[in-house]
Amino acid sequence: MSNTDSFIEEVTEEVRRDRLFALLKRYGWILVLAVLLLVGGATYNEYRKAQQRNAAEATGDAMIAALRLNDPLDRAAELAKLSPESAGAQAVAGMLEAGEQMASGEFNAAIAELQKIEADGDLPLIYRQIAGFKVLALQGENLSVEERRRGYEALIGPGSAIRLLAEEQLALVEIETGENEAAAKRLQAIVSDANATAGLRQRASQLIVALGMEPEQPSVGSE
Repeated sequence: MSNTDSFIEEVTEEVRRDRLFALLKRYGWILVLAVLLLVGGATYNEYRKAQQRNAAEATGDAMIAALRLNDPLDRAAELAKLSPESAGAQAVAGMLEAGEQMASGEFNAAIAELQKIEADGDLPLIYRQIAGFKVLALQGENLSVEERRRGYEALIGPGSAIRLLAEEQLALVEIETGENEAAAKRLQAIVSDANATAGLRQRASQLIVALGMEPEQPSVGSE
């Protein structure tokens, strides 16, 4: 390489460095800001997760402390004071409160609490369905047969986690109205359902026998 070529290369490299330093001087703050945002965002995310974890633990401890009280009304009162951050924890606290109200004979208060959960559109469907199921059970004889039928039918939609429990209650409604064949068919479907628990299958089988029929037990291969 000639001296001229070497000189030109050195000058070119120097120009490149000057341009780089000029760009860093002009726009370097953007790079620094991006790094700070990235690091700060990761730090805040970890902080937020830690805060949520601490809040969940505090809520759990408060629930346990409330449930350790001797009187159900005192337990319900302490549970009512909780203000969990997550919607799921709020629903659980509300259901526990309703359970203590039921234990103390405050059925109207329990129904009102469960209806509030059932009507909360921000809650996951499973919580609202469980609350609705409990409301139907509590209202019992205060509802007409058709009101109970419609209520349980509404809990049998696609993806329902309590579909089989609602089917069981519908079978009981059908037995009440003398629709024994329909009830037996519904109960047999429960017995044959792979998602049915052992306890639910046993109850359904016993009801079929009580109707004077013989339940068909599912084969092992159908499980």
